[in-house]
Parts: sequence; C-alpha cells; structure tokens
Amino acid sequence: MAGFKDHFSGVAEAYRAFRPGYPVALFSWMAAVAPGTDLAADLGCGNGQAAVSLATYFAEVVGVDPSSEQIARAEQHPRVRYVVAPAERTSIPGGTVDLALAAQSFHWFDPEPFRVELQRIARPGAVFVACTYGLCRICPEVDEVVDLLYGDLLGPWWPPERRHVESGYQTLPFPADELEVPRFEIAEEWPLEQFLGYLGTWSAVGAYRRATLQDPVGEVIPELRKAWGSAGARRQVRWPLVVRAGRVGGAAPSEG
Repeated sequence: MAGFKDHFSGVAEAYRAFRPGYPVALFSWMAAVAPGTDLAADLGCGNGQAAVSLATYFAEVVGVDPSSEQIARAEQHPRVRYVVAPAERTSIPGGTVDLALAAQSFHWFDPEPFRVELQRIARPGAVFVACTYGLCRICPEVDEVVDLLYGDLLGPWWPPERRHVESGYQTLPFPADELEVPRFEIAEEWPLEQFLGYLGTWSAVGAYRRATLQDPVGEVIPELRKAWGSAGARRQVRWPLVVRAGRVGGAAPSEG
C-alpha cells in the first residue's frame, strides 16, 4: 500500500505475545459515551488486542490494519472481523460506526485523509478515541537502564512519528469535538523475560537490528538483570495512558 510504513509485520507474533493490555475501564467508558453499541472500528488494530476487548461491549467490531502479517496473527473472536486496509481507506460502510478507536496507532495516520474517512464512516454523534502510551516506569534502577536503551542507544533509530507519542498526541490535529476524559493507566505484573520481549517489539529496536545486525536489547540485558533483582521476580510495570476523545460532527442525537 502506497505510503504504508511497515514497522511491525516482522515482529507480529512478538507483538501479540509481549505487548501490554489496555485497562477494562477504558472500554467500559468508551461504550458509555458512544451513541450506540452496534459497531466499533479498531483502526490500526495490529494483533486485535483492543478489538477483542471492544467486543465485550459492542455487537460487532471491525479491526482494520494495513499489515497482512498482523491481521494473519490477530486474536479471533466471533464478533470481530478483520480487514487489511489503511485507516484512511477502510471499506467500512458509511454512517455505521458508533465508536472508532486508534489504540497506539493514530500517529501513523495521514491526518487529512483520515479525517475525511472518519467523517464518512461515523454515524451521527459517533465517538473517536485515540490513546497512546510512552515509556513505562518500574523502579529507579530499572528505569535508568530503560532510559539508556530508549535514548542513548536507540535515539537515532526512532521513526519521526514517535514525537507524537512523546507529546501525548498534542502535536496532531484532532478530527473530532473533544470530550473530557477520565484518567487511565496500563499496569502489568511481569517477569523479566516478558519485559525483554516487550522491549524487542519497539520499532526502533527493529530498525537497529535490520541496519546493524546487532541486538540493542542484548546490550543492556546484564544491567537489566542486575537492576531487576532475583530470577523469576515479577515487577509491576506501569505506562501512563494518554487518551483523547471527541464527537465526530458534534453532539450525539440524544444530547440534543
């Protein structure tokens, strides 16, 4: 697909295995503010993690992603169907979507074509939600090693779109009339091996590996093991979750 920057097809299986989950409270809140619960769209759905969670609250969910590798490995659910397509050209019928979600994917979209497509697929008063999480925090000793990997080793290898994640999506034009959003957080209890797998899914890690044939995560493993503590120890990993949400085309019909 023209313009598609494929950073994740090569790690599609790892992405499914090692990425953190989103809080249940986020999906409950989205269902409550949407004008209905007939159809939700997970745009840039990746492995379908968010799509399956949406299916708890919506009668039908369509997961859309330009990566055929991600879609091939997406989690299956009877109320979720997947489409290989960019968010700017979804093939979803017009005026049908109650909720459109971009979970850690909004920074990859082409803003103006996406705005037009969102307006096309949204029913009156539909809600668009874009959420993103940046650097996780564990404890000062581990955080210091993670910061070294993120900045010193991988700084030149991050794609330019990463700046939008670091800004909490404040550097992107938002295509809906914004709503007030509660505070959300991602939290997991992970052993070190799970955490190392997660680090391996970073787009900059993939770029570094392809260009140098070296593994930047491997360079910090000794320091991480020392900072993590005893073998098999599980630590709480937290990501502050930034959520922007808004009505597409204004208020929902029930709001007058």
